[in-house]
Amino acid sequence: MMPGMTSESGLAIVGGGKIGEALLSGLLRGGQPNYSRDEIVVVEHYPERISYLQGKYGIRVVDITEAAKSSATILIAVKPQDIDTVLNQLADHVTAEHLIVSVAAGITTSKIERGLPAGPAVVRCMPNTPALVDEAMTAISAGSHADDEHLQRAQDLLSAVGRVVRVPESQLDAVTALSGSGPAYFFFLVEAMIDAGILLGLPRALAAELIVQTAVGSAIMLRDSGEHPVQLREAVTSPAGTTISAIRELENHGVRAALLAAIEAARDRSLELGRAAEQS
Repeated sequence: MMPGMTSESGLAIVGGGKIGEALLSGLLRGGQPNYSRDEIVVVEHYPERISYLQGKYGIRVVDITEAAKSSATILIAVKPQDIDTVLNQLADHVTAEHLIVSVAAGITTSKIERGLPAGPAVVRCMPNTPALVDEAMTAISAGSHADDEHLQRAQDLLSAVGRVVRVPESQLDAVTALSGSGPAYFFFLVEAMIDAGILLGLPRALAAELIVQTAVGSAIMLRDSGEHPVQLREAVTSPAGTTISAIRELENHGVRAALLAAIEAARDRSLELGRAAEQS
């Protein structure tokens, strides 16, 4: 253990982009493990981004060497193509006492472990963009050196911005396709429904308000009612009514099959990106 460091003291966020900022913001608002500003540092190399993060959050921005020395937990929140650079920079400064939490899409725990020869615990995470409003869905998986305590620390960290589930790493590509990319599918559907409202003669602002609130209310019903989506749909679908006419058209146009194919394609692309990262 590094002098003056406990097993859970200090957090370094490597990458101050959207996900890194979302986690920083959630933690500072009081999410568990309830870090203070003095216990968090950020590693970021874009000057404009540094100024923004310092101005908005009063946070220290440091180089990667200082980040590793001052923090027991290192959150890697960079783009997949930047992972080799980050691992090379961390390799001489990370010890077996560190916990590495990665939200880099498609990067396996084995890849990170190979890049950090000291043998730290690694937990791989797949959050999604609703982390920006504290409504993320995140799946986490343990690397070969991570135990239940490490998973719990990572879970506490990601819980600051939403819900967390534990899954085997072999399922993370499917998770990426389903919930990681999932917000885009909903935004795409909402966009199409707003266009439909305009086609039917409604002003854009009104169509957007109607659909967005309908989406929010429907999501809360799904989450809180405990009922299967089929039951909730059938409750809206009266015999010979408007809803069943719409559902028939969705089925005629193969919307269900298109969604299945789209999510499968996202899973396949996630696998491809992971294989490419492994070979780099």
